[in-house]
This record gives sequence, structure tokens and C-alpha cells, in this order.
Amino acid sequence: MRRKVTISERSFPLATPFRIARGTKTAADVVQVMIAEGDAVGRGEGVPYPRYGESVAGAVAAIAAVRGAIEDGVGRTELATIMPAGAARNAVDCALWDLDARLAGQSVAALIGQAAPGRMATALTIGLDRPDAMAAAAARLAHVPLLKVKVDAGDPEAQLRAVRAAAPGPRLIVDPNESWTMAVLDRMQGVLADCRVDLLEQPLPADADGALAGYAGSVPVAADEALHGLDDLDRVAGRYGVVNIKLDKTGGLTAALALAAAARGRGLGVMTGCMICSSLSIAPALHIAAGSAFVDLDGPFWLRADMAGGASDADGMLVPPVAGFWGDAAPAEGA
Repeated sequence: MRRKVTISERSFPLATPFRIARGTKTAADVVQVMIAEGDAVGRGEGVPYPRYGESVAGAVAAIAAVRGAIEDGVGRTELATIMPAGAARNAVDCALWDLDARLAGQSVAALIGQAAPGRMATALTIGLDRPDAMAAAAARLAHVPLLKVKVDAGDPEAQLRAVRAAAPGPRLIVDPNESWTMAVLDRMQGVLADCRVDLLEQPLPADADGALAGYAGSVPVAADEALHGLDDLDRVAGRYGVVNIKLDKTGGLTAALALAAAARGRGLGVMTGCMICSSLSIAPALHIAAGSAFVDLDGPFWLRADMAGGASDADGMLVPPVAGFWGDAAPAEGA
């Protein structure tokens, strides 16, 4: 039976601006795909990221260019041969996973051969701001298990110490979003140790991280912008101890599963991350997060309104979407 592909653009306003070293977001602009086959409909979402030269219009065009092949029955493995990795392929790949689960009358977890994802601790993000404002935000989240702190190169020590003083209990991930130099990294080593930071994410620009080879810092360093897929593993393995896997970078759940397995095989820790997105992006990522040392999937919690039936936050514990939302045989919830 021939499929039908529907491509749509959606913009989800944020409840509050999301600020990092690279800029500020006020909305999550996404591309969503529906693939119908008979009565079954699979859905997926991608978040085009300007840092990687992506745009919503470009992603829509990329999906439209292969619409005929998808409607003719291209599967997840073949998809990687006709679309490059990125947000556009992620939306299609995840829609195919959802569709396959519904056609098979099984869950995606069952198709993968793992247990269904349950509640898990996720990082809640403290956006970049003045130290006093970051401390106020941290105080409101002092009871959660894990915080992610966005910093820049201006005064990261004051930012981080303010957060830790206001929230002494949670584990901390610190994310400079490529804004540091080696001089800042060296200067911050004592601060990272004093503040009991568990992970430092992508401190240096991805194209200038050679100095991390053999670097012995006070906390593990994770590759984010420096790692997209399997082709990057050889390069990052000698520079980072952890890899942040995002489906929008790998081009979908199919490639993310392969990357996670290969990273673990090399002795690297795995982190699962996301863009600012709806729960339609989060549901597939949970299948990577279930086996990750660090989970950072709070993207939907920044939205003024998420998709109906989506994930929810219970004091820093991510509650998966309702049955039928994505990746099982139940009828899909409405948006």
C-alpha cells in the first residue's frame, strides 16, 4: 500500500527566553512529518539548527525532495542513503519508527529489543544570565537531582559559584557552548572541582579542540558540537570522555542507536541531549537516554504549551509521554 507523507512547520513559543553563549531563543521552530500507511500514522519531528547551517525551510525542502521515495516504501536503513544526517532526516526516521511500531502492533522498545523507557532524572537548565539571576533560578530548582548550567567566557566562575551556592544538592553539568579558550578552561579547573561539577560539556569550539587530546582536567569533558555521527568517533575518542548524542545531529533514532553502541564499545560515556523542542522529539530520544549516564531532555519544559500527551517534569524526573503518543501500537494522541 502506497504511503502518504505530510510535512508541516510548527513554532512553539517559549514560556521564558532561553539564553546560551551563542544567542537567545524565544520559540522552538520545528519540522514535523506524518507518514500514513492505511490506518496507521507515524510521526516525527526535527529541529533545524542554524549552528549546523540548517533552517526550517531547508529541512522542509530536503524532505519534499525525497517524498516520492518515502511514499514508495523506503525504509529506515535506505533512508540514510538518500538523506544526509541532520534534523530533516531525524523527522523522517522517527516517523518511520513510529509507523513501523503501529503496523507491527508492537512498541519501538520491543522492535529495538529493550524495555520501555520509564521515569528518569533529566537535567533542568539554568540559562545564561547575571550571576544573581542564575542563582535565583537555581534556588527554585535546588530540590531536583540534576542541573545544567549555561555559562560563557565573561565570568563563568561567578555564574557557577552563584548557582552552586543557591543549589548545593543537585549534580551539575556545565555547558559553555564552545565559548571558552584553553586559558579559561585551565583557569576554571579549581572552580569546577570546588563546585562539584560532574560533567563539562563542549568548552572549546569544535574546530579548535585539538588541545583536549590527553588533557587531564578535574572533571570529564563531553563532546556535543564536536560529535554528530560514527565518522566523528575516531577524532573525539582521544579528546573527550563522554559523547552527547542528539537525534537531530545523528539524523534519527536509527543512527543514534548505532552511535551509542559504538561509543560504549570504545569506553566512552553516553549522554543524551536535545534541542528546544516538543515532546515529539523527546519520545524517540528516551530510547537512547534509558542507557545513558547523563540525560538532558528538558526541551519541552521550556515551551509555553507542548503537544497534548507529551512528557512532563516531576521535580526533575522526566515522565514519558502517554501511551499512544509515539512509538507504540495505540492510536496516536492529537497534537
